[in-house]
Amino acid sequence: MQPDVQMFAKPFDAVVIGGSYAGLSAAMQLARGRRNVAVIDAGKPRNRFATASHGFFGQDGAEPARMIAAAREKLAAYPNVYFIADEAVDAGGQEGAFAVTLASGPVLEASRLVLATGITDILPAMPGLAERWGVSVLHCPYCHGYEFGGAPLGVLATTPHCAEKALMITEWGPTTLFLNGQPMPDADVLAKLARRGVTIEPSRIDLLEGKGRTLQAVVLADGRRVATTALYLTPRTVMASPLAERLGCSFEDGFFGPIIVTDGKKATNVAGVFAAGDAARGMHNATWASADGVTAGAAVHHSLIFEGLDAA
Repeated sequence: MQPDVQMFAKPFDAVVIGGSYAGLSAAMQLARGRRNVAVIDAGKPRNRFATASHGFFGQDGAEPARMIAAAREKLAAYPNVYFIADEAVDAGGQEGAFAVTLASGPVLEASRLVLATGITDILPAMPGLAERWGVSVLHCPYCHGYEFGGAPLGVLATTPHCAEKALMITEWGPTTLFLNGQPMPDADVLAKLARRGVTIEPSRIDLLEGKGRTLQAVVLADGRRVATTALYLTPRTVMASPLAERLGCSFEDGFFGPIIVTDGKKATNVAGVFAAGDAARGMHNATWASADGVTAGAAVHHSLIFEGLDAA
């Protein structure tokens, strides 16, 4: 349900910030534990650019927005769950007494926080790239690879690990590694690329072209067009929200950018604050995000139970 402002005067057992796979999975555990939980969501999940989600148990090929809508509908059946369509812009306090400020002004109080705030992909500034992100310009071949099987594929060099990605993408189709002006790999890596049949294209890229959000060719600076149906890249990522930093959570360097440090129960270094999903793990996909949310939600519930026992 959507609470009215008067409900904000009553502390929640937990506030979950982020209403995608991780956040909704965490809220479900808390709801089934008969705890009052608020889910704050601004409606901008990381995978909103994709038309289908693949590899998720029982949901292969489903539209991400529909998956989230279905999960929200199931969660809304629990009367102790409150959905708040807003953005959390600040958070502070301590275990048992956190305060979360909404963009619209109200402040929510909670005993525990779950940060399922996600990350933002920083895409290369290349004509034709951003509008194809999630459809024909992709990150994960396990999420979006099978459908392009046998077609001409490309890997855009954005990190030192891109040659390794090119070696992997050959499992799905003939692959070109577009260096786009980046240095040529060393002799050992070149030999591996050759054994996997990867074509090396050192020239800079002018633009990506194709009808709508599909990709047909990578256009090089010298005017050549390289037939390409899907282009894979590894974008740099940043936190989608500043709340973890403001709360004092520790970070570490992940494969793609900073991630929130958590233990096996998804607890951060800040007592009472848990983190789940892409913001708190190095490897990303919907299944991992949901599993992290289940772990965080159950751990929050356990902490509330034993807090009550310790205080008795």
